[in-house]
Amino acid sequence: MASPLPPISYEEINLDYIRHLIGANAKVIVEVGAHHGWHTQAFLKTFSKARIYAFEPDPRAIEKFSASISSPYVHLFKMAVGAINGKAKFHVSSGLPPGIDPIGAAAVYPRGWDQSGSLRAPKAHKERWPWCKFESVIDVAVCRLDTWARKNRIGTIDFIWADTQGAEGDLISGGQATLARTRYLYLEYSNDEVYAGQPTLQMLLDMLPNYSVIKRFPGDVLLKNLHVSN
Repeated sequence: MASPLPPISYEEINLDYIRHLIGANAKVIVEVGAHHGWHTQAFLKTFSKARIYAFEPDPRAIEKFSASISSPYVHLFKMAVGAINGKAKFHVSSGLPPGIDPIGAAAVYPRGWDQSGSLRAPKAHKERWPWCKFESVIDVAVCRLDTWARKNRIGTIDFIWADTQGAEGDLISGGQATLARTRYLYLEYSNDEVYAGQPTLQMLLDMLPNYSVIKRFPGDVLLKNLHVSN
């Protein structure tokens, strides 16, 4: 029988909380879906001793990340993290939210909205956010988290921040050994099928029996590995 989930918290997770959780001397942080590197920059400032391994498959976001971040502590992998190794279809998002400042949008999103692309095809996403278009599909490199960690000799991971737009189950299925030695995991979830085949929160938790929910947010969850000591 599944344990009852904590009530939804409407506060935003912040770096002070994460630093208190994992410690200022954290050594390894993994960011899956690094986008433009906004969170990466914050992790870099907050955790001065950490190696940050970032993954991003969208060529537009990769370009912005590479232009804004240059540090020996940050390692960018231009690929998606999923259930297989090799190549995969990536559904590219485009369009712009209504009401957004056109001048600012042109500066940040000169080639359209690049925050919703996914290995998973959009489903309910089209009805919820009709302004967000998915007009093209490209091939991107993809790897299993376990394959990457073994190749790069990654041991204990202090924190994984995962923003995979519906591909959370793929990350978990391809990363069981790595997640077994990860202290904390923060990832998106939806109990509606925003992307095709997207697991519900309970389905994700069933895939992670050694993890306990610390905080549940409206669309994200923070988990602690009960089998890895702090």
